[in-house]
Amino acid sequence: MVEKTTRRNFLITSVAVAGGVVGASSLQKETSNAAKSITTIPERVLGRTGVKVPILGLGGAGTKTPLDKEDREGDALAIIQRALELGIRYFDTAASYGTNEIYLGKVLPAHRSNIFLASKTYEKERDGAWRELERSLKRLNTDYLNLWQLHSVAVPEHVETIFGANGAIKALEEAKEQKIVRYVGITGHHEPDVIIEAMRRYPFHTTLIPVNAADKHHPRPYIPSVLPLARQQNVGVIAMKVPAYGKLFQSDGLTGMQQAMSYALSQSGVHCCIVSTDDVQQLEENVRVARAFEQLSNNQLVAIENRTAKIWQDSTFYRAWG
Repeated sequence: MVEKTTRRNFLITSVAVAGGVVGASSLQKETSNAAKSITTIPERVLGRTGVKVPILGLGGAGTKTPLDKEDREGDALAIIQRALELGIRYFDTAASYGTNEIYLGKVLPAHRSNIFLASKTYEKERDGAWRELERSLKRLNTDYLNLWQLHSVAVPEHVETIFGANGAIKALEEAKEQKIVRYVGITGHHEPDVIIEAMRRYPFHTTLIPVNAADKHHPRPYIPSVLPLARQQNVGVIAMKVPAYGKLFQSDGLTGMQQAMSYALSQSGVHCCIVSTDDVQQLEENVRVARAFEQLSNNQLVAIENRTAKIWQDSTFYRAWG
């Protein structure tokens, strides 16, 4: 049973030292290079958080990314360190992303004051959410999160549980009151109406939703339904599934990440996107695309949507995930 007491007594500092925070010295050697690049990714204010974040953040999970793989620690740490050098400050993770929180906890503490760290809980009840928050903080070697999100809110039953007598919304409220989390959000890629209902019940700071040209063709798309409400409430919108795990790049689809990312970031109300990466080279290419971003015209957006008209069903497979 999780007691309703303060959660500021996490014994993290000694764990961080004993666990060996990676990069404190090696990254300091890169300070001059990092300083030159840190402002080159465009930034936007993340809704009513009032916080400026780069338009590109590093996603923590994916089919091929080393960031959530137990046997890929070296590759994962290299990606995280390179992301910092390139000016990425938004790092996305979740309690369910396995080793990802551990890897981030080995690199990010030395840069904690300069980054925006977001994690999630899949638990829908208060006590389970608190347990996951405690574990996330220990893994990440930090005593607070910039953003804590309800993960994968997919069906109406999730909403009822979250806002029930012992719902997870109570954990979010308590953690926010205790300043363990700065902002709270909601995520989902199953049913937009479920996200809308939750947003109407509670003043979330952010929402993390799919934003890509293929989802536009889905019979229940996110873009025309969730984004207007988010703009009305000044909710920060973080785009995910931007390349649909690369499915958008199949034959007759999009030509590359420039089209995929530019499409998502050109949607009215979208503030940033998170994209996972398979290796350092792919990360560097994604950052180049973000640095060169220019707002697309309506005609350009329609042209990109048309390129996904024949592949949308294969490219929106994630909509079936509950």
